[in-house]
Formats: sequence, C-alpha cells, structure tokens
Amino acid sequence: MGKRVALVLAGCGVFDGSEVHEASAALVHLSRGGAEVKIFAPNIEQRDVVNHLQGSPTGEKRNVLVESARLARGNIQDLAELKVSEFDAVIFPGGFGVAKNLCSWAVDGKNCTVNEHVNSTLQAFHSAKKPIGLCCISPVLAAKVFPGCEVTVGQDKNVDGRFPDAETASAIAELGCKHVCKDVSESHVDKANKIVTTCAFMCKAPLHEIFDGIGTMIEEVLKLA
Repeated sequence: MGKRVALVLAGCGVFDGSEVHEASAALVHLSRGGAEVKIFAPNIEQRDVVNHLQGSPTGEKRNVLVESARLARGNIQDLAELKVSEFDAVIFPGGFGVAKNLCSWAVDGKNCTVNEHVNSTLQAFHSAKKPIGLCCISPVLAAKVFPGCEVTVGQDKNVDGRFPDAETASAIAELGCKHVCKDVSESHVDKANKIVTTCAFMCKAPLHEIFDGIGTMIEEVLKLA
C-alpha cells in the first residue's frame, strides 16, 4: 500500500498563491512514488490578488481554498479538516502565497506569524514524528515553527545571479535554525526533525532541474514515511 500524503496549497499562481509548476511537480513525483494524495488549503482570504501579466495587485478579493481548488481539479478540503492520523507525511509547495497567505513572511520577514491551521498541521506531523517536505520559500515555515531545525532555500550568496533571494538564508539563521547550502538538484534532510527541503524556484534554473530537485525531496520524504 502506498504512503498517504497530504499536500497543502496556498492559492493558485506564483505571485499570490502556490507556484503551479512546483505543485504539479510534487504531485507527479508523489504519483510516481505510489503515494495516495489528498490536497488541502486554508479557508481564508488571500492577502492580495496579483495580475500575473502585469505583476501588480488588482484590488480583488479571493479565497485561498477556492483558488487552490483550481490546482486540485476541485478535489480539495479545508486545512482545518486535516487529521494527522490519516497521513504518513505532509508536503508544502512554494510560491508567494506561502509567504503571504500561509504566513506573513512577505511583509514581516523573520518576525512573521504563521496561520493557525498551518502551524497546528506542522506541529501535529512533527509531534507524530512524520516527515514534512517543503520547497522554495516554504522552508521558512519550518524555520519559524521549529527553532533549531535544518533547512535549505538554496545558497546563502547570490552565486552567478542564480540565487537572487539568498538573503532568506540569513533570516533563517537569525531564527536560530541552520541553513544548509544546496544546489537546485539537491534536497536537505534534517533527520532529527524529519524535515526535507529543496530550493526549487529560489534558484534561477531550467524547469527540468527544478522538477528533478523536487523529485529528490519527495523521494526522501517517502523514505522517511
């Protein structure tokens, strides 16, 4: 029987929700790994709605759960209904929605607050010693909720212009966590906390390399599950 995995979304679209390619990559690798997946999102209003063609806010109001349902092909549940006992692992794709909707990192940085249902989900999986997989910006959730944990968001320096958000690594360190430098094709496993992270689109890399890097994260999560 395949592992039972919860996947948590933050909307639909890189600038105000979940990064579509990351969510899709995670789902493809989970499918290939034989996992049984259920998708969740918090039933809350988005922080903002961005016109992805222009890159600017529209002033509209949208709901994170409703927008996430686009990616889930309608098959999705309120994150408040997630029961850790029904799953072996949880995955959080990235995208600005993580930093805007699942927490306030986009506005408050390391002083951010984490959505109550996101926080309780992370705490529940951690307490049950079940693995947590995070990619792109979502490792900041673990850094905020689990001081002392180890994560990666890629490199801590903007090497060859490939890591424009390298300062995120410093903010993670300031939270009392260890940032481990990894390339886009790699993931880092914090064995003590069962947290697996990979940088994905925090690196300016070809899509297939990001896809493969997410694959290493999923593979390690399924091994730990």
